[in-house]
Amino acid sequence: MKALLTNTYESEFVSTEIDKPTPKKGEVLVKIHASGVNPIDNKIRIGVSPYASPVLPAVLGTDLAGVIEQIGEGVTQFKVGDEVYGLAGGVLGLQGTLAEYTAVDADLLAIKPKNLTMKEAAGIPLVLLTAWEGLIDRAQVKKGDKVLVHAGAGGVGHMVVQLAKIFGAEVYATVSSQKADTVKSFGATAIDKNTPVEDYVNQYTDGKGFDIVYDTLGGQSLDNSFKAIRHYGQISSCAAFGTHTLATSSLRSGSIHGVFVLHPMISGDGRKHHGDILTEVTRLIEEGKLKPIIDPRKFTLDNAIEAHKAVSDGSSFGKIVIDVI
Repeated sequence: MKALLTNTYESEFVSTEIDKPTPKKGEVLVKIHASGVNPIDNKIRIGVSPYASPVLPAVLGTDLAGVIEQIGEGVTQFKVGDEVYGLAGGVLGLQGTLAEYTAVDADLLAIKPKNLTMKEAAGIPLVLLTAWEGLIDRAQVKKGDKVLVHAGAGGVGHMVVQLAKIFGAEVYATVSSQKADTVKSFGATAIDKNTPVEDYVNQYTDGKGFDIVYDTLGGQSLDNSFKAIRHYGQISSCAAFGTHTLATSSLRSGSIHGVFVLHPMISGDGRKHHGDILTEVTRLIEEGKLKPIIDPRKFTLDNAIEAHKAVSDGSSFGKIVIDVI
């Protein structure tokens, strides 16, 4: 099969013919139609994510959508011909999705929503699972909560906004002025990202703070979250990799949750939970309650390096996806 190999960090991809894998016990062989690209994919490629990076040379790529071609021993939840999607590889010992085929732990997959294309489905898993873990598993959002999402039109952010609305929350999102209409279309209140924290806390919470803040950016955004949370509120962050003073949030008795969505793939722990979440998400998408934003540009295995650059250069509007077929 054709695959893109990464031989050294920061290098170009090398198109190579390698053996098509055979699914082991608990695995399925997937013919990949599309591969979603996330900022973490590019960070792995350039060697700045040692906690997730595979031993090189390796095939990178985390998200996929495709069709099952072969079933491994013990797999009963899928059959040959099923269209599936999932956060499936590209870390440590797992082959990535920048290839024509991959053998995947079936627990990581779910049936693809029927009303989405392969390209649309491939843009969902990592950002959706990151949003779900922080908002639902950890912060336990409920009806009536006031939820603030930093970068609400971004990859993870636009999923957090939609999930919070589905669960009955009152949603606010910091965004650039160009992307305000995006979060408004999901039913959220847009807050210009340059607005001082105290101003929007006073305007929208009478100075009390938000019940839940989801930070998708880290750095100053996480510091702002400490200021924006109410007493005994919940902060989730998928970008808490810096150094911070916790005094502000500690004085509010705020709970802080770090979200590292790659852990189930790396450790093997909790993989079925990811498949179960995506199964529920398929239902929500087919009911018209949730939708991905996909960048309209065309990327293939031939120009995949440009897709990697596009997730980090600020040019993307929505999720970047590579068409493998």
